[in-house]
Amino acid sequence: MKKETVYEKSLELHEKNKGKIEVISKVAVTSKEELSLAYSPGVAEPCRRIAENKADVYKYTSKGNMVAVISDGSAVLGLGNIGAEAALPVMEGKAILFKEFAGVNAFPICLDTQDTEEIIRTCKILAPSFGGINLEDISAPRCIEIETRLKEELDIPVFHDDQHGTAIVVTAGILNSYKLLKKDITKAKVVVCGAGAAGSSIIKMIKKLDVADILAIDIDGIIARDDENREYNFLTTELSEITNKENLKGGLKEAIKGADIFIGVSAPGLLKPEMVKEMNKDSVIFAMANPTPEIMPEEALAAGAKIVGTGRSDYPNQINNVLAFPGLFKGALESGAKKITEEMKFATSQAIANLITDEELSTEYVIPSPFDPRVAETVAKAISDLVKK
Repeated sequence: MKKETVYEKSLELHEKNKGKIEVISKVAVTSKEELSLAYSPGVAEPCRRIAENKADVYKYTSKGNMVAVISDGSAVLGLGNIGAEAALPVMEGKAILFKEFAGVNAFPICLDTQDTEEIIRTCKILAPSFGGINLEDISAPRCIEIETRLKEELDIPVFHDDQHGTAIVVTAGILNSYKLLKKDITKAKVVVCGAGAAGSSIIKMIKKLDVADILAIDIDGIIARDDENREYNFLTTELSEITNKENLKGGLKEAIKGADIFIGVSAPGLLKPEMVKEMNKDSVIFAMANPTPEIMPEEALAAGAKIVGTGRSDYPNQINNVLAFPGLFKGALESGAKKITEEMKFATSQAIANLITDEELSTEYVIPSPFDPRVAETVAKAISDLVKK
């Protein structure tokens, strides 16, 4: 009998349950008295209080622990621009992760528009109902403009997880890798393959580690200054100004020579074993293209890499965003933070990294498991402590 694939099993689960989320009441409505308290006429009183003082919405409603998971379906997983309806299963899944890992309520909202201004406007008019907004699976570079504008124009935390969640966990992995290897991170040459939403955020975060140099690579090759063969947009222009000190031209083959760290958020099979052999001794590779990484871990290790991580759950050192966003939002909501700041993101990386003790650190354990029950609470506390300073 043919064994069912994970895709077939998942399809059955979604069909059987008609999706993955439901709304459950916190209060009983089984009598006239209970109905009058939960709804009319009693509900008029919290409405009046909030009308007098908008801040009381956090006191009398679920807003303070409710996140909107918003997508336009333009960059869903590895499936691409599949549209709002097709994105809904992923957004439902994201809502589950918020609840299961951090006790944060979340609701999926898929928008039938891919117009930047319409998305910004829609998020703004939805904001009164939510304590935070998690932007998800929106294509670059629009996603960066959308998040930037919303952070400026709203007074609730806004976070694009595809950008920053990956960057946070990668940074935690680098911190622990270099701690284990007893190497100086400020001497590291880093190659980031993929310079879209995730790649650009990774570059900006590891820049804070004062690494020696970062080379960013996109479909047109190494991002350099004044490259006649490249059409620059605001993102590539920005990256060209903060990376590639020697203004090197070429592709991955040229960039990888003498590199210490490779970070892949690009496409399957791009990093060849012979390229790994051109890296410095005890190299670190986080190859996160899904489901097939830029190089398979066994190939990377055989070619000389010391520490390898992927986005997959069937290999050690899984770079999984669920280590970051549930606890980050939990801490931001509980502390009443109005923004997700750069300091919060770096504090999250440090909190994740510090969960692994010196005795526990190994080449196959530089990142905690997504199912480690300490993660969300530890991250939330780090955020709360930071906000209180």
